[in-house]
Amino acid sequence: MSGRLIEGVHVGWDNIRQCFSLDPAVSHLNHGAYGAVPIAVQRAQQRFRAEMESNPMRFFRSDLTERIAHTRRHLATFLGADPEGAALVPNATSGAAIVLRSLGLRPGDEVLTTDHGYGAVGLAVQRECRLTGATTRTLAVPLQATDEEIVGIVRAGLRPGRTRLLVVDQLTSPTARLFPATAIVAAAREHGVPVLVDAAHAPGMLATPVDAVGADFWVGNLHKWAYTPRGTALLVVAPAWRERIEPLVVSWLQEQGFPPRVEWQATQDYTGWLAAPTGLHVLRTLGPERVREHNAALVAYGQRVVAEALGLAPADLPQPGGPGVSMRLVPLPTGVATTTDAAVALHRLISDRLAAEVAVVGWQGRGWLRLCGQVYNYADEYDRLADGLPGVLAAAH
Repeated sequence: MSGRLIEGVHVGWDNIRQCFSLDPAVSHLNHGAYGAVPIAVQRAQQRFRAEMESNPMRFFRSDLTERIAHTRRHLATFLGADPEGAALVPNATSGAAIVLRSLGLRPGDEVLTTDHGYGAVGLAVQRECRLTGATTRTLAVPLQATDEEIVGIVRAGLRPGRTRLLVVDQLTSPTARLFPATAIVAAAREHGVPVLVDAAHAPGMLATPVDAVGADFWVGNLHKWAYTPRGTALLVVAPAWRERIEPLVVSWLQEQGFPPRVEWQATQDYTGWLAAPTGLHVLRTLGPERVREHNAALVAYGQRVVAEALGLAPADLPQPGGPGVSMRLVPLPTGVATTTDAAVALHRLISDRLAAEVAVVGWQGRGWLRLCGQVYNYADEYDRLADGLPGVLAAAH
């Protein structure tokens, strides 16, 4: 049997589905939403939880901060980031909120976003602008825009002296589009505009190091595509900004500066962070490049067969904008799932009738199906979705 024994679980390509505790009666085709934690990683976290509960005083009062720092160094190295310029945070949205709060926005300032941004980050931008008197502006970027066109739209939208922050996604959540983040950051720097890159889906899926992007702020989740426990993300901050970063909640390590003041949040459960290196170990055991190639090829197949079932031609299908992207969009019929409520209702219908978990997104007045590919998926799961989806859509319409 190929593979390696990790936390008592044999991890290898010959038994890949058995490495996860997913319900085998369901087709899990939306890994990008919440990820799926391998059994080996679950067991590692359980071991840390047992340690914590056996003696909470010792667990929290001994060397916990150094153990957290060890995880941070491990994850930062994996991502190509400076460990001293990074901080563990619960998720990308939390990291974005920390950056927004630390900017010191004032009336007359502007935060610039695109219409491909993640909804919760958009809400965080709106809240901070409302509290500070700043304003927010959203740039419309066509779904099939080229990289050059995207950079041009962003460059034209910058207002030097007024735009205090540009928020751009590295890989968009609602539209599964790889943005030219490095070129966007370079264009913004020409005009002195700092950039926050929302890279929620990048760790594990994309091989591009953080440092190559060169953003002032970069935040990515590792619990989506890097197999760590949920609630594991890394906020990376350029040197010029580190001393200005403030946590959303002040705790006992506030005076130690960044990153401890951000990471230490009193009695939160840190066991997921401690187990995170095991998730990266699983990914390395499987082979990161092999995983990326497998996932991207599988979801491309899924996009094609589902699209064919809906009578769509290849020209109708949005492309992700780069190799290795493990998420694809399929446009739904006109008038279907165009609103958030309608998208939620259709998701439930697909889940109940087809035993398949997918993402249904209402974006720019049209409904979209977002599919993901992961090592535990098989081609026949997309085939079954394709066979049953037309009937479900007819019932929903």
